[in-house]
Amino acid sequence: MKLRKLFPALTLTLAALLAAGAQAAEFKPGLIYDLGGRFDKSFNEAALNGAQDFEKDHGVRFRDFEVNNDSQREQAMRNFARRGFNPIVTIGFSQTTALEKVAKEFPDTWFGIIDGVVDLPNVQSVLFREEEGSFLVGMLAAMASETGTVGFVGGMDIPLIRRFACGYKQGVLHVDPGARVLENMTGTTGAAWNDPLKGGELAQSQFDRGADVVFHAAGATGLGVLQAAKDNGKLGIGVDSNQNHLHPGSVLTSMLKGVDRAVYRMYEEAQGGGWTSGVTVLGIKEGGIDWALDEHNRALITAAMESAVTKARTGIINGDIAVHDYMKENTCPW
Repeated sequence: MKLRKLFPALTLTLAALLAAGAQAAEFKPGLIYDLGGRFDKSFNEAALNGAQDFEKDHGVRFRDFEVNNDSQREQAMRNFARRGFNPIVTIGFSQTTALEKVAKEFPDTWFGIIDGVVDLPNVQSVLFREEEGSFLVGMLAAMASETGTVGFVGGMDIPLIRRFACGYKQGVLHVDPGARVLENMTGTTGAAWNDPLKGGELAQSQFDRGADVVFHAAGATGLGVLQAAKDNGKLGIGVDSNQNHLHPGSVLTSMLKGVDRAVYRMYEEAQGGGWTSGVTVLGIKEGGIDWALDEHNRALITAAMESAVTKARTGIINGDIAVHDYMKENTCPW
């Protein structure tokens, strides 16, 4: 009797295991990076980290692709969709046009995009309030500066990067209304994200003009900015990922953008069947934006600096501090 009772239970257990295995095998998440590559130590790498965390936690392997030129975007998305990858998460606003076209061709495939908006029923778009984090690191730059002059180096000259620059300048002037903010953009094409040499040259020119802290929002180009800060005995500020560890003692802080969390969440939602289309906007309040404090920059951040930024952070969350969003009006008042 015991054996006859046991065998049905074993059959059910095996069936459940096989079903679970089949479900896991069918779930094939994909990731397509923007120009700059997966190891840019910044925006793309944050997406990679999120995908790797999901793979580690859920035992589901993802596939990724590095775009080397604009013509590869559609090709990569279409190739992934034809091979059954789902969801396919694309990184960067530059993917918008290609995704809008490909997502229509594959209405049964879920797509995600970071930093762009595609209004289709099978696309989830995630945006960030970068101006909020830029404001906070701008405050820190002003408090750390000994010259009253700080700098900003952007990647591709687009409204999104102007948003970083404007929030940063507002944060600087919030602390020191008489401060000077130098600003340079690297270029007007996608190549601007992957030119560390040019980034270093732009930072050097700002140091030569009196800046002693420079914030970059330039992808892999920003690695040259941080290197130049170290070489000149100045301070750099990282972006998107925590870049404090790249040059401990010369990276004042990093503006954190939760691209990793966004990728992880989209994969998790898709695996659980809870995928939703539409636009999600993440700022400090939603846990999508912040600044980095760790053992690599602890000695650079005084108690007074930390207290001031903590207070401002709370002020942004509760609405006492309104940070200007360049992209709403395409203007910066400062």
